[in-house]
Amino acid sequence: MPDPRLTEQRNPRSREIDRLSPLEIADLINAEDRMVAQAVGEEREAISRAMKLVVQAFRAGGRLIYVGAGTSGRLGVLDAAEMPPTYGTKPDMVQGVIAGGPAALVRAQEGAEDRTEDGASAIEDKGVNPRDFVLGIATSGTTPYVHGALRLARERGARTGFLLCTHPSQELLLTHDVVIAPLVGPEVITGSTRMKAGTATKIVLNTITTGAMVLMGKVHGNLMVDLQVTCQKLRDRGEHILMEATGMERHAVASLLDQAEGHVKTALVMHGLSVDRDDARELLDQAGGVVGRVLPGLGL
Repeated sequence: MPDPRLTEQRNPRSREIDRLSPLEIADLINAEDRMVAQAVGEEREAISRAMKLVVQAFRAGGRLIYVGAGTSGRLGVLDAAEMPPTYGTKPDMVQGVIAGGPAALVRAQEGAEDRTEDGASAIEDKGVNPRDFVLGIATSGTTPYVHGALRLARERGARTGFLLCTHPSQELLLTHDVVIAPLVGPEVITGSTRMKAGTATKIVLNTITTGAMVLMGKVHGNLMVDLQVTCQKLRDRGEHILMEATGMERHAVASLLDQAEGHVKTALVMHGLSVDRDDARELLDQAGGVVGRVLPGLGL
């Protein structure tokens, strides 16, 4: 009897991949990858619901916590790690939990995903509470570690979601606040969910957190104005954002950014209202961090 999970089924289009040339293999994988964006797009409503749940958690002082194993866990940790440098968030605002702990980021710890109790322990360790939103990521939909984590998260009053790449069961749909299921189909290499399923997962997580950060006022126009300068690359990006927004020369925005202690959004308000750093930060706090409310005439 064939495995009912799409992620474990054989792909008829790649049954003879071992007979193909390198160029033919590249073409075949590319053709399969083109299905991913469409599959994610069909889940747009579920993705938007997840985005709203994340924003609700943030506005309540809660967190977005990803839980996964293997590739799914690594992608959650990756997305979480990218939030502070990109949007100036505190490190605990978006977190990733992976079965097997930090060691699993660089070396497979496959057996770790089978322990339901370890997933629950991770939620316990994080102090999950009703303000949080916990998103489980398991492309097959069956990972015990993820189910154990989500079960305790719900018991503790948190909102929960599930991201998988196979048909969700009715129980799963009834259990969680949102279920996202991009059906990318069988993998080129049977069961290798680091491929299409992994790509779909990355797209979904990118969309959820990007949308949530936009709704939280961390973007103005399409510029990441909440960027905090922590390295030369981000310094360069911050200066270009300020040049674009203010029309000032490079040397002037460099000085302004220094006065704002490397925070682009603060620098924008300082320039726009001719106020000092502390006043700019206070005005932003009063406006919920949304630049457009402080500088309604700033069009980017």
